[in-house]
Amino acid sequence: MTKFAVCIAALLSLGGCSVLDSMVYRIDIPQGNYLEQDDVDKLRVGMTEEQVIYVLGKPVAENSFDSDRWVYLYNMNPNEGEVYRKELILTFNNKRLSDLSGDFAKSDQFDEPLDQ
Repeated sequence: MTKFAVCIAALLSLGGCSVLDSMVYRIDIPQGNYLEQDDVDKLRVGMTEEQVIYVLGKPVAENSFDSDRWVYLYNMNPNEGEVYRKELILTFNNKRLSDLSGDFAKSDQFDEPLDQ
C-alpha cells in the first residue's frame, strides 16, 4: 500500500508542474531591428549605405557572403499571444539602394531619387 501512496504522491506533484508553469510570468523577448512603415517610407532608390544606416540603423546580422543584400529582421516572442515577425530586405548596387522587399510596402516615392 505504501508503494501505491508514493506513486499517487509522485503523480500529483508532477501534475502540479503544469499549473505552476502557467503561473510563472515570462517576459516579452524582442530581437532584431524594430522598424515601422514610416521609417521605411523615408527610403529612396539611389540612397547610399550611410544614408540608409542613418534612417534605419545597421542590420543586426551582416551577411559576409553578400554585402549588397541587407536583411532587417524583428522577432517578438510575447508572454502571451502569437510570435510576431517582420522582415525587410534591401538590395544595393554599387553601394546604392536599388530595391526593397519583405513585409513592408514600398512608398510611392521610393523610385524618386533624393537628388532630384
